[in-house]
Amino acid sequence: MTFSELNLIAPILQALEKEGYKNPTPIQEQAIPIVLARRDLLGCAQTGTGKTAAFAIPILQILHSEHAERTHKNIKVLILTPTRELAIQIGESFAAYGAHLRLKHTVIFGGVPQGAQTQALNRGVDILIATPGRLLDLMNQGYINLKEISIFVLDEADRMLDMGFIHDVKRVIAKLPHQRQTLFFSATMPPEIQKLSETILTKPEKVEVTPAATTAETVSQTVYMVDKKDKKQLLNFVLQDKSITRVLVFTRTKHGADKVVKDLDKAGISAEAIHGNKSQNARQRALNNFKEGKIRALIATDIAARGIDVDLLSHVINYEIPEVPETYVHRIGRTGRAGASGMATSFVDDEEMQDWRNILKLTAQKIPVVEGHPYPRTASGQVQINLPKNKEVVHRPNAVAGFNSGNKRRFTGGGRAR
Repeated sequence: MTFSELNLIAPILQALEKEGYKNPTPIQEQAIPIVLARRDLLGCAQTGTGKTAAFAIPILQILHSEHAERTHKNIKVLILTPTRELAIQIGESFAAYGAHLRLKHTVIFGGVPQGAQTQALNRGVDILIATPGRLLDLMNQGYINLKEISIFVLDEADRMLDMGFIHDVKRVIAKLPHQRQTLFFSATMPPEIQKLSETILTKPEKVEVTPAATTAETVSQTVYMVDKKDKKQLLNFVLQDKSITRVLVFTRTKHGADKVVKDLDKAGISAEAIHGNKSQNARQRALNNFKEGKIRALIATDIAARGIDVDLLSHVINYEIPEVPETYVHRIGRTGRAGASGMATSFVDDEEMQDWRNILKLTAQKIPVVEGHPYPRTASGQVQINLPKNKEVVHRPNAVAGFNSGNKRRFTGGGRAR
């Protein structure tokens, strides 16, 4: 299927062609007709599936057809998203897809002075992309009125819950008109998010692509078994591979991210960190430097990284294993996008073995371990993992895996990646 088969107007098709878009992703193919039909939508989709375009494109077409000759005085669409980075990227998407339309949008988020944001609001906007805290703040100050919202998008609902924003989200929803179209997106559906979706959606159509328990089939995965004390040296060793020109490295904590940056700097590898303790300007500068190739490694925590969208990101490293197995899927989904190939590897120490077991059980995939590495795990014994359908797999503690080197000897996990 092509975008032209989705009954999109010429100005949007022209913008999509300029962006190099030819064929819609599965979520775009399914969601765009539903949104254009003015139905509520429940979208269950993880990172890298193209969901921003799945709601941005039809919203632009609806506004163009219904409001093209009206003023920009009142906000007609509200998109609520958890992080500043994701809000900015959504704004960039609206700018790209709506380049040939007479519609205005603006992005508001905390961590920066509000002056430029309030000035944009005073000039009038059709589409508002916002994080919860700054939105409520400006609403309380009288800069924002939601009484004429006709479309409401709640993006990354599960991350809203993780970040403690769910009560702010409910306060925003309470200010919205009852008669509206609501688009609800979440990568996972924990009970509280399921309950929230039921309270704000009206007879929604459901679109589910790439379930949370699967990973992109274009991403090759490997694992290193390593002592915790040797992770720093192991990362330096892996990055000796000059073909790894741009790598996203995940840590569990903000302190851990800063420490990895210092270690890489000492090794002569350009790197910056992005996490919640950084100012908005510092975070955006680091992200821009990474996108432009000025730094080789971006070190990120999970919350800060949600929404990072970097073209042609070839490598992801899990320097520390996430405690929640679904988070692993989100992490490695940063690479292997839009049909491109990607590589993800994980450093697993003794303390993280249970978390690694949980990841293997969730994904049920074959993740190769390669022997012959200068920093092998020194613990003795074997770690046995039981998977569905009586698939028994053994981790060999001294087995390690590299991106492009080594001899693959064992596979952990079982099943096929989708």
